[in-house]
Order: sequence, then C-alpha cells, then structure tokens
Amino acid sequence: MMKKSISASKASLVLFLCQMISALDVPLDSKLLEELSQPPTITQQSPKDYIVDPRENIVIQCEAKGKPPPSFSWTRNGTHFDIDKDAQVTMKPNSGTLVINIMNGGKAEAYEGVYQCTARNERGAAISNNIVIRPSRSPLWTKEKLEPNHVREGDSLVLHCRPPVGLPPPIIFWMDNAFQRLPQSERVSQGLNGDLYFSNVQPEDTREDYICYARFNHTQTIQQKQPISVKVFSMDSLNDTIAANLSDTDIYGAKPVTERQPILLTPTGSTSTKVELRGNVLLLECIAAGLPTPVIRWIKEGGELPANRTFFENFKKTLKIIDVSEADSGNYKCIARNILGSAHHVISVTVKAAPYWITAPRNLVLSPGEDGTLICRANGNPKPNISWLANGVPIAIAPEDPSRKVDGDTIIFSHVQERSSAVYQCNASNEYGYLLANAFVNVLAEPPRILTPANKLYQVIADSPALLDCAYFGSPKPEIEWFKGVKGSILRGDEYVFHDNGTLEIPVAQKDSTGTYTCVARNELGKIQNEVRLEVKDPTMIIKQPEYKVIQRYGQVSFECIIKHDFTLLPTVIWLKDNDELPDDERFLVGKDNLTIMNVTDKDDGTYTCIVNTTLDSVSASAVLTVVARPNPPFDLELTGQLERSVELSWIPGDENNSPITNFVIEYEDGLHEPGVWHYQTEVPGTQTTVQLKLSPYVNYSFRVIAVNEIGRSQPSEPSEQYLTKSANPDENPSNVQGIGSEPDNLVITWESLKGFQSNGPGLQYKVSWRQKDVDDEWTSVIVANVSKYIVSGTPTFVPYEIKVQALNDLGYAPEPSEVIGHSGEDLPMVAPGNVQVHVINSTLAKVHWDPVPLKSVRGHLQGYKVYYWKVQSLSRRSRRHVEKKILTFRGNKTFGMLPGLEPFSSYKLNVRVVNGKGEGPASPDKVFKTPEGVPSSPSFLKITNPTLDSLTLEWGSPTHPNGVLTSYILKFQPINNTHELGPLVEIRIPANESSLILKNLNYSTRYKFYFNAQTSVGSGSQITEEAVTIMDEAMASRQVDIATQGWFIGLMCAVALLILILLIVCFIRRNKGGKYPVKEKEDAHADPEIQPMKEDDGTFGEYSDAEDHKPLKKGSRTPSDRTVKKEDSDDSLVDYGEGVNGQFNEDGSFIGQYSGKKEKEPAEGNESSEAPSPVNAMNSFV
Repeated sequence: MMKKSISASKASLVLFLCQMISALDVPLDSKLLEELSQPPTITQQSPKDYIVDPRENIVIQCEAKGKPPPSFSWTRNGTHFDIDKDAQVTMKPNSGTLVINIMNGGKAEAYEGVYQCTARNERGAAISNNIVIRPSRSPLWTKEKLEPNHVREGDSLVLHCRPPVGLPPPIIFWMDNAFQRLPQSERVSQGLNGDLYFSNVQPEDTREDYICYARFNHTQTIQQKQPISVKVFSMDSLNDTIAANLSDTDIYGAKPVTERQPILLTPTGSTSTKVELRGNVLLLECIAAGLPTPVIRWIKEGGELPANRTFFENFKKTLKIIDVSEADSGNYKCIARNILGSAHHVISVTVKAAPYWITAPRNLVLSPGEDGTLICRANGNPKPNISWLANGVPIAIAPEDPSRKVDGDTIIFSHVQERSSAVYQCNASNEYGYLLANAFVNVLAEPPRILTPANKLYQVIADSPALLDCAYFGSPKPEIEWFKGVKGSILRGDEYVFHDNGTLEIPVAQKDSTGTYTCVARNELGKIQNEVRLEVKDPTMIIKQPEYKVIQRYGQVSFECIIKHDFTLLPTVIWLKDNDELPDDERFLVGKDNLTIMNVTDKDDGTYTCIVNTTLDSVSASAVLTVVARPNPPFDLELTGQLERSVELSWIPGDENNSPITNFVIEYEDGLHEPGVWHYQTEVPGTQTTVQLKLSPYVNYSFRVIAVNEIGRSQPSEPSEQYLTKSANPDENPSNVQGIGSEPDNLVITWESLKGFQSNGPGLQYKVSWRQKDVDDEWTSVIVANVSKYIVSGTPTFVPYEIKVQALNDLGYAPEPSEVIGHSGEDLPMVAPGNVQVHVINSTLAKVHWDPVPLKSVRGHLQGYKVYYWKVQSLSRRSRRHVEKKILTFRGNKTFGMLPGLEPFSSYKLNVRVVNGKGEGPASPDKVFKTPEGVPSSPSFLKITNPTLDSLTLEWGSPTHPNGVLTSYILKFQPINNTHELGPLVEIRIPANESSLILKNLNYSTRYKFYFNAQTSVGSGSQITEEAVTIMDEAMASRQVDIATQGWFIGLMCAVALLILILLIVCFIRRNKGGKYPVKEKEDAHADPEIQPMKEDDGTFGEYSDAEDHKPLKKGSRTPSDRTVKKEDSDDSLVDYGEGVNGQFNEDGSFIGQYSGKKEKEPAEGNESSEAPSPVNAMNSFV
C-alpha cells in the first residue's frame, strides 16, 4: 500500500535521475559530428526587439546546424513568408539569414512585423525567437513659440525639454549657442526626463541660449529645440525700476531675497510608485527647490541600501541600484534638507521579473530502447506559463509519439526508437516577456568508434598519475576494457581506475608500468580496439638547491641549482627574481647550474627562484638574498634642554640596510680649541635615539652621530647646531705628575697638560710647588704658562721631594692637588759588591754569591746587579781563544744568581757590579772558577774502508768537544741477516790515542752495523753508527760462472723454458673453453727442490731488503718459477755499494770504488741499477 502512495511527481524525479545516467554524451569530435545524424540546432539569431536603421538594408539573422544540413523557412506576423515572391528579400546561401534590400528602393516601414525562422531536416525542426522588426525614428521638434522666462532671484525654475518621441528614445543634453555644455551643480541639474531644474536662480543664470538637444543614436542625428531665454531680476534692480515709475508719495519697494525651506520639484506629492524588472538598473530621482540649495539624502525604510550595487549620481539627486532583484523591493525615501527645514518623498518600488531559466532543456542523445527526460523550469514574477512544442508545432496537435509523455515542465521518454527523434521547444512566458529554448531528442544506433589516435604515446613522470585516453562513441553506449601487452589479460584491481569516458588511470605509475596498452570498445552492433603506448620517466630533481645568502653591498654572490633528470628529457633552467624575469643587467651571469650576481646592489635584494622545466614536469627551489651594508648616517640632529653642564641630543636613524643597528657613537667637536677635530663622547644602544650628554665649561660644542651595525660604521651625520658653554674654574688638575732628575743637581717636574676643553675658561696656567721631603722646609711655588715641564736646579743628588701641580685660569684655581714624591737626579754608584763567592754545581752550572752594597753608595734607584763572566780556556786542549764576555742581570736587591750554559772542564772568570738609573758602578775583583769534566760529544766521523772477505777497516775522528780527558773508545757491532734481524752484539774497547782499527774474522758477504762512541772518566758520550758489507768469495764466484757456461746447464734452462711455454698454451686453451688449470696446486705438489732458496746457515750470499722500500722475503719463500732473480728481488747485490759498476773486483778481490757508510735510521738503498741480474746472482738461486 505504501508503494502505491508515491506521488507521480516523485516518480518522475526518480525516473529522470535514472535516465540522466543512461543518456549518451556525444564527444565534440569534428569528424564524428560530421558523420552522425543530428536534428537542427539554432546557432545564431537576431535579437527579439530588433530596431533597424531605415536607411540601411535589413539583415535578419538565422543560422543553424544539423546532419543532414537543415533547410530554412520564415513566418511573418504568424503566416508563411514567401520570400520568392518579394524581389527585395533574399536568403543567404546555406543559411536562413534574410537580407531585405532597402537601399535600392525598398521602404523599411513596409517590413515592420514579427518574424520567426524554422530550420528543418529529416530528424526535426528548430525555431527561432519571435523577432520584432521596427525601424528607428528621429522626428523633428514641433515648432512652438517660446516666451522668455522672467524669474525673481532666489525662485526655482524648470526649463522643459519635451523631446519628440523617437525609437529608441533619444539622449538629452543642454548646451548653448557655442555648443558648450551648460554647467551643472547641486543648484542646477538635468532630470531623468531631460528637463533642466533650478533649485534657485541667481543673476548669473540670465542668458538667452538655453538649448535642449536630442541625440538619436541609431540614425546618428541630433535634433535641437529652439533656444529658451531666462531673465533673472535681482531685488536691487527691481526696486530701482519701481522707484522710477512711482511718485514720491507712493509707498513702494519689493521684498528682499528671502530664504525658503525645501519643496520637491519632482516627483510631486508625498508618495509615488515605481515598477522595475529583475536584472535591470533602478533609477530613482528627487530634485528639490529651496534657498539655500537643499542637500538630498536617500534611505530605504526598514532596511539598508544594497552594498556594492548602490551609486549616487547627479549630485546625489539620483539613486542608482544595478542588477536589481526581488529583494530590492520596498519603500525608498528621499529627504531634501537645508537650514530652514526639510521635505521628503517616498517611492514604493516593486521588482517584477520577466521569465528566467532555472533549468533550460538540454539536448538528449539516446540509443534505441533507452529512456530519457527533457526538463524546462523557469521562474518570474508573475510565475511564467510553460508550454511545449514539437518541431515548432504545439505538442497537443503534433503527431503522436507513444514513447513521449508530457508532465507539466517535463517530457518523459520511454523505450525510444529512431522515429522518436525530434526537436522540442519550451516556451516560458508572462506579461513581461518570454523565453524560448530548443532541445532535440536524437535517437542513434551506432557501432563503437574509438576517437583516440592509434599508437598515441603518453609520457609521464614516475610516481605520478598516468591517464591513457580511450575517447569513444557508440549507441548503445559501448563497454570499455583495457589490456596490457599483446597477449595480456584484462586489467582489474585497485591499482587501476577506469573512468566513464574510457580513460584508464594508473594512480601511481612506476617504471614497470611502461608498455603498450589496448583499449577495447564493444556494444551489440560491433567491437573495435586501439593501442596506446606509455613511457614512465625519472622525475626531475634539484639535488643542490640555492641557499639563503647574506652578502655585503658591492660583493659577489652565487646561487647553485644542480639538477638530476631523465636522460631522454631535455631540461630548461629559468631563474626568476621575485617571481619575475631577471633584470636585463650584465651583472647577472646565468651558468649551467648556477646564477652569479656581480657587484651586488641594494635593488638585488629579494627571492631568487630556480625553475627547471621539461616537457613532463617542473620543479623549483627558491632562496632569499639579503643585501647588507653599513647603515645610512642618522639625520635631523636636534639639541634640547640646554644647561650649563648638560644637553639632550636626539636624532632620526638612517636606513639600517638589512643589518640591525647595534649602537650609535656620539662624537663632539670643540670649535673653540680644536676646530675640525672630532672626539669620542659616548655611545648608546641601537634602539635609543636620544641621549643626555655631560658638558664641560668653555667649549663650543658640535655633535655628530655615527650608526654601527655588524657590517661597519656609517658615515657621520651632519653636525648639529653649535652650543657654547659658560666659563668656570678648572675642575681638575694635571695628571701623571712626576719628579725625576736628569742631572745629579736638578729636579725635572713633568705633567700631562689639560686638554683644551678641560681648561674650563681662558688663561690656563699651572702652579708648580715643591719641597724636600723629611726636611722642615716651606713650599717653593712658581706659576708657569700652559706647558708640561719645569726644571728645578741646584738640588742635592738623589734626594726625595714632595711635588704638586695645580691648574688655574682667569676665573680661579682648580681644587687643591694631591702630592707626589719625586727624586732629584742620580749619579753612578760609588762601591762594588764585596765577598764574591762561586759554588760550582755541575759541569755546566754554577751559583754566585755577593754582599750587597750600602744604599747610600748607590746614589740612585737600585735596579739590580750585573754578573760579567767569561771562559778563559779549556782545560783539555790548553789553547786560548777569543774571549767573549757574557752578562747576566739580577733585578732588585738580590745577592745570588745562577750561571747556566757553562762548558765542562773549562776555566772561567767573573765579577759583579751594582746598577742604578744612571748606570753601573765599579766592578768587583775578578773571581776564577773551574768546571769539572763531562761526557764527550760523538766522534767527529766514522769511516769504513777496504772491505775484504772477512775484514773491514774503521777510521774515526776525535770528538769536537771532549769535555774532559778521553779515556777510551767503545766499538759495538752486530751482523744483519736477509730479514733485517740483528745478530749477537760484540763490544770492543779501544785506547783513546787510536784513530783506526782493522776488524778481522768476519763472515764474507755479510752486512754489519757498527755503534761507536768516546768515553771520559765521567762516562760515555753520544754514539755514531754506520753499516758495511764484507765481499764474496772469489773462488765460489768463478765456480758459479763456470757452471753458468756449461752446456748441460744451458740445455736444462732451455727445457725449463719450453715446459713453461707448453703449460701457458694449455692454460690459455682451457681458459677459453671455460675450464681452469690448477697450476698452483701442481706446483705446490711437485715443487722442484733445486729451486728452493738456500738457508742462511749455508754461507751463501743471501737477499737483503730495506724495510721501508720493500717487504722482506720470508724464510723459505720460493723464487719465481722461471728460475730468474728479478731486479726488485736482488736488493742485496754488491752493485748497491759501488760507483755504478756491476760488482767488479780488483785482482786482490777488493771492491772497486770507495765505500760510503750509511747513517743510522736511513733506509737502505735498493737496487737502482738498470742492468739485468748477473749470472752470478742467478747461480746463487740454484746452488
């Protein structure tokens, strides 16, 4: 029961929503549209109210499209218009536009009427609006006799225009005979009806050429009314006229100009009504008379004037509201007011509405058997009436269609067929107008078509959506399926999105999404497919972005923008400044991956953006450039609150240039004492712009301010005004007062003079006073000029004095100064220190003692003692040399000191002297002392010569500094094996008088390391080291050479070489076949005992490798398999110790060339010979 209660309107709504889902959308594909059948559609038509120029041909437009192309016909005033019967009327080819020839004899008035165009083809007929044709009219003014207007000053006046009725209505304006517009104001203005209103007339309104003009735009003509004359009589002139015409006994006199309260000239009465249509402009007008001229004000009763749509014109006499709607209906009150009162008028506004669309009917494309709806909904005031037509005929009398049902503003189609195709017209009308809309129903049966081009290439960036188009059409609507690859399965799942328009969306395309995709469209009439290709590219990235930069003015800055992109895409890099192009300035240098700005200025400050574009993506990065500089100087310095000892200074800071001001420095100039010289006064924080300054008397001050930021100091500001302070007594006395004698009989008193501004007044002088301390003497004083020194003569030597210096000027003395102690001049000391004693601590250090001298004998300030000492001779060599005295100074009243850096086993002398400010006193008697023995220095050299099979000759030099009596030499040596390991250490003691030694019973062909030092009775000195090698046994060498020359040995070597060659060939062949030949394993399993290295205890010439140049050969390591000794493996060859020869010997077996010993810790030299290894060394490897 509840299902049956659903209303018909709700059922229609549900059915409509269902049909909208199933209706076909025809793609806007030009080729498809050319092939599909389509009912006519009106594309262009003339306006409903068409006012034409009667002098021009009349063109009534009607254009339409359709498939097949439509034919056109016209009606005039509701009946068929046969254009073939009127020679003045033609229709444009392939068009419905009519051309009525007026210029060749036709009259426009004859063609007035209502025209309607019909466009028709086999699928229906569309109709145009009713087009009302009216020729424009611009009639002349009727002739009339205009009387002059005589008006009393202050009265109101209306000059009527009353233009002829034209089509369309003319535009009205007032001018004079010179074609100059008449000036308008709050007092004089033109109304909406064209009349000229005077709220009150003035004498200057008198003129005879008030002319109203009417301009007819369609005909481009202007008509003028006859001039109107206005004569304004003032009260004074009117009284004079009356007096001239009346006798003296008559009472006469016009009333003077009187002020009047406002009255409305238009509209009249207290109320009126106004009807306006929705969407139009509402114009309401109030013009009032009165003296003084009234002011107009507008209000809306019970509401506000609409914001943004309300305007006031004509000096607020006209209220203008644009785009009015029903909400603007209401009562609008205008109020005219002057000082005497007010008047008002209420206009009741009603907003009506011609029909307007809520839902205009839309074309409907359906497949056979589908359902659909056409909806036509309009609104208006009053509510419009809806009527339907089919192919231009009222639907009630149109041929019946069983699939069609009309339900008010909706037509419902059910199970349509191709014969259901038609054009339907909806007409919505009320008393203010009508709306007409065409909408066709096109029933199509079409097999599927794919409109996307075949093999279209799509390129996207990885991780972004990929949209593959498959634009299609078919009726019934085809089903769409997508496949990937040639034999791929149908695409399904959450990783794909299938859109209703056939588009396949891959929300997040990856590299493996690249490939060929096939779109298949099918309906009951057929099937079609299309392939497209997708390429997924690497995204463009900025891997080095520009960074925030702070740069000083006139510096250079560079922004980096290093990118990474897909190699198949060509990027372009664009730099912007503040989202605009870079300035056209040669200072901006754009490189491959950077932007450089030379000679930076303030205008370069801003945001710089690097934009990288490819055909597929775009990335950008920005950085801010802040240009900083020293601040601009402060300005507008002002002095206020001037007092005798203070003043307040204020200023305005200059531009800080992007670097905050940290402080202000205030400087002053004393124009009285030091003009042009600026001195530091004080400084304040950068947030402060005023400061209270302390002042000194008798100074002509000027101030300037310097701003400081992190970049530096600004230029100084302009100086402030000058301020001269009054004179006063000095506030302070000279500083740094001293009394020091320059000669034994004087006292030099010095002080630091006061600076100019410290004088506090003119006539600066000093009062210098002195007296001997601890003696009951009076002060001796003298007044001197502005100097800084005074000399007192005839004083005893080095006597203390009390001294004071006081400043004074013309106004008086400074405060009493403090006293200082000084001394008269010094003289050289008279007495030498006594009881000088020396205590030798060790062979290089001694301590000296002395008794102090009496203070009176110093005759000055005791500064200390000086010890003079010098070496007389070395006790070990007994040889004298140049004496170089050394001096040690001991400050203060010390009585001992240490003497370092002495040489052992030497004889020294010394004396001691006292020192004061004048110089040194006499020397004490020379004191002799001796240093004990010490350990000697290293021997001056160690040389090893004449190497033999079992001996070496050592030669050496005595120590440069024996530091005592040498008792012996100590020699230690030990052998070094091939792995740099040291053998047992042997020690030999050698008498001190020896300088050479032959070491015998050594191993042949063995390296030895020697350690050599000297000894005294105190101990051993530092040692010197060397290395040397004994030579090889000649018999063994000759035997090896003989073996190397034997035939059997040569044959063996050849066999070994041939075997190695065969093995190499086999390895090469097996390697090419993918096999591996275990050479090393076979060599390890069948090692030839003849090629094993000889052990160290065999007595052979083993191999030695320097630890810093080569890794040592480990014991038991094998020689190369080709049985040759490589160059780098023979570092121990005797060639290393020769002069570039290959181990040659003299007849006695000695090594040719002098052997040069090697220092300890120096790396052993490697084999640097470029010669091939000798046969002797080769034999050593096999024996």
